[in-house]
Amino acid sequence: MIELEGVPELVDPVMVAAFEGWNDAGDAASTAVAHLDKEWKGEVFAALDAEDYYDFQVNRPTVFLEDGVRKITWPTTRLSVVRVGGDKPRDLVLVRGIEPSMRWRSFCNEILGFAHELGVELVVILGALLGDTPHTRPVPVSGVTSDADLATRMDLEETKYEGPTGIVGILQEACTHAGLPAVSLWAAVPHYVSQPPNPKATLALLNRLEDLIDLRIPLGELPEDARAWQRGVDELAAEDSEVAEYVQTLEEARDTAELPEASGEAIAREFERYLRRRDPGSPQDPSGRTRPPPSSPRSPRR
Repeated sequence: MIELEGVPELVDPVMVAAFEGWNDAGDAASTAVAHLDKEWKGEVFAALDAEDYYDFQVNRPTVFLEDGVRKITWPTTRLSVVRVGGDKPRDLVLVRGIEPSMRWRSFCNEILGFAHELGVELVVILGALLGDTPHTRPVPVSGVTSDADLATRMDLEETKYEGPTGIVGILQEACTHAGLPAVSLWAAVPHYVSQPPNPKATLALLNRLEDLIDLRIPLGELPEDARAWQRGVDELAAEDSEVAEYVQTLEEARDTAELPEASGEAIAREFERYLRRRDPGSPQDPSGRTRPPPSSPRSPRR
């Protein structure tokens, strides 16, 4: 571990993490954390030693020029802190990097060491996966946890997944075994348009995160970027009749699958979120547009 600055004292801190790679379809999760870091001007205070966790033939360092001097950026994971003021101040510890190539248990132990030292109360890990979901519908975002009590208290799904996993799954289990509450939020990205960026999926993750930790997140240009992304995919799909037909099939399957969820309770919950975002005191982007309500959670396959 390489400490870049002293560890700050935080207020009711929540750790939010995302990692590029297998758990980051469309770069949606890592872009969400990058957005938080940019909007709230995060201050980096530590980085993990790249030599310990990365295969440089898989994740190669990059060379760049700064004032005529050649420098190297090494692949790593950095931790930054953002101070969020307002009526209910709450600080965030942002963890952003690349899925490590090796020593995953040691990697997670280092992250947990920081969480313990900083007094982190909750860890939220963002992920994105490829799914059979149409780009024309709200992005499905599921919230899962291994803690049964936490699932009940925060209206989450208790994970039942079995199969290959990535660093998101490993870190969540490490948190659980350490007695630290942890949640994973997963956005489903259409597999037929998986190339990054995917601002619509990033926006959906941030909306779900906002609801989870009761913190208003400035969205900046993301809503407009998401609309532009969908218009672009619409145009591409319209140029290929087979793709257009496939998208229509996904739409019908999605709409049919969600019919049982259209209960009075579910509709009331979504309407409450909608009203909360329309409230004059609620956050808006710089143009004054109120953010859309988040999508309903669905189970991830990871």
